[in-house]
Amino acid sequence: MRCRETRRGETQAGVAEKALELFLSSSQIQDRVAELAREVAEAYAGRDPVLVTVLKGGVFFFTDLARRLPIPLAMDFIAISPYGPASQAEGVVRILKDLDLSVTGRDVLVVEDIVDTGLTLSYLLRLLSSRNPRTLRVCVLLDKRVRRIADLHLDFVGFEVPDVFLVGYGLDYQERFRNLPHLYAVRDLAVLDGLDETALLGEEGPE
Repeated sequence: MRCRETRRGETQAGVAEKALELFLSSSQIQDRVAELAREVAEAYAGRDPVLVTVLKGGVFFFTDLARRLPIPLAMDFIAISPYGPASQAEGVVRILKDLDLSVTGRDVLVVEDIVDTGLTLSYLLRLLSSRNPRTLRVCVLLDKRVRRIADLHLDFVGFEVPDVFLVGYGLDYQERFRNLPHLYAVRDLAVLDGLDETALLGEEGPE
């Protein structure tokens, strides 16, 4: 890891070790994505599903999964935003970008990076269900089940994770750290403000 110094003389490596703990390496993630792709391909044999993800965090997992699927498929994106704190607590969102494709009569697979309370996903599934897909399933990389509020069935799950704040592989802190190849558990959010993420790109990261 590079040892660029901060203004206080502390190296970026030292800052990273204080702020982050390696949670899942890129190789661990990709091995599990490959396993999930085999499960999804078997479930959709002879079908041409529409894969749907929510911008922005799910894009990394979404594209990695899609590239490994040896079946015909379509891909589409939806962007959502909560109306405010009250609606966020209920999972109600407004659509910033709707799907371009019609999913009526199609096999739809919602691909998510992480599910915690499940409120937003539950709302999204109700929205998609109202469009009369043939089938509607969910594939999630990270299941933070300990925080679950909504009653959800997840058809394909990569990892069940504890209640920790994670960054990397699409997950962000204030729109930063999405492009890190590994997943990190955050020890101290305040320290992240002073961390240059380029010190972590292409590295194994803090132990």
